[in-house]
Amino acid sequence: MEQTHSRVAVVTGGSGGIGRAVAERLGADGMNVVVAYSGNTERAAEVVKAVEAAGGRAVAGRADVAEPDEVDALFDTAEREFGGVDVVVNTAGIMILKPLVEFDLDDLDRMHRTNIRGTFVVSRAAARRLRSGGALINFSTSVTRLALPTYSAYAASKGAVDALTLVLARELRGRDITVNAVAPGPTATPLFLDGKPQEVVERMAGQAPLERLGTPDDIATAVAFLAGPARWVNGQVVYVNGGIA
Repeated sequence: MEQTHSRVAVVTGGSGGIGRAVAERLGADGMNVVVAYSGNTERAAEVVKAVEAAGGRAVAGRADVAEPDEVDALFDTAEREFGGVDVVVNTAGIMILKPLVEFDLDDLDRMHRTNIRGTFVVSRAAARRLRSGGALINFSTSVTRLALPTYSAYAASKGAVDALTLVLARELRGRDITVNAVAPGPTATPLFLDGKPQEVVERMAGQAPLERLGTPDDIATAVAFLAGPARWVNGQVVYVNGGIA
């Protein structure tokens, strides 16, 4: 069906590395963007300016993705400022790495709250409020395939995202809404790089046949495809990792 309005995107984690790249790319594609962030107001404001410089319109909205009222307020903002919501990209997430036998349960609960509960809350809001022709893109990880040591809890949280995403795609039968997940491999963002020795980063960069780390723009390109022209891609986990897995 031909769109008679500019598409509107809500991007959670929008002040982070991948989230910012996604917001800018969707703005460059002509979308209006709600840049959702959890803490850094200044960084979110920078992303709003970058989206507008790329050609879109944007506003920032603060929300804890695990809190339904705050997520609903993001959608309210999108509807008030831009008329509705067509795309939801849920990049918000945290990663804590330790061997399973050393993993603190408080850390497990904290990661569960953002990665699983947060994805559930955002996905539920998207399912209720996306317009026909819409797209929900959640974020998984290629570590669910790579099975790297110290990633057990993180991979488990993202395995839950995979399951939720695939089931929701089928539950939205008849709505003309696609539901997919993007599963990045090693990507040069603070989330990935922080705390890793240089030799570890170089070794992981060399594992891909393309012999480099991914960039936020690499991931944003895949998101833009799923958010726009990829109407026949639905109920999938799309691995965006340069062939590492």
